[in-house]
Amino acid sequence: MRRCSRAGCPSRAVATLTYVYSDSTAVLGPLASRAEPHGYDLCQTHAHSLSVPRGWEVIRLANGDPVPPTEDDLLALADAVREVGLSYDAPASVEAPSPRPNIIELRRRGHLTVLADPDA
Repeated sequence: MRRCSRAGCPSRAVATLTYVYSDSTAVLGPLASRAEPHGYDLCQTHAHSLSVPRGWEVIRLANGDPVPPTEDDLLALADAVREVGLSYDAPASVEAPSPRPNIIELRRRGHLTVLADPDA
């Protein structure tokens, strides 16, 4: 259990605050999986009463339990994967150049593959 980063607050942290100084933006989201030196863990009270400097924007990300995927989400994902898979199996036209350049596999490690740059 992590505690709120505000001085003197003994409450349990429920959200993490980070800053993007270059964009003058504060991002308040769900509690990060681990404590980071550039993030501030806040309790429910301090997360709701957050204020930022004038001219800054606050982005509040959903702070709740993740919504499980619905059947529609899974079907859309399956359709997208099928579409990409079919595009690789389609025969190349005789008149048009192949849509995929010659791919040279350099190395494999687990499920990752290192490919050579065809333009190099």
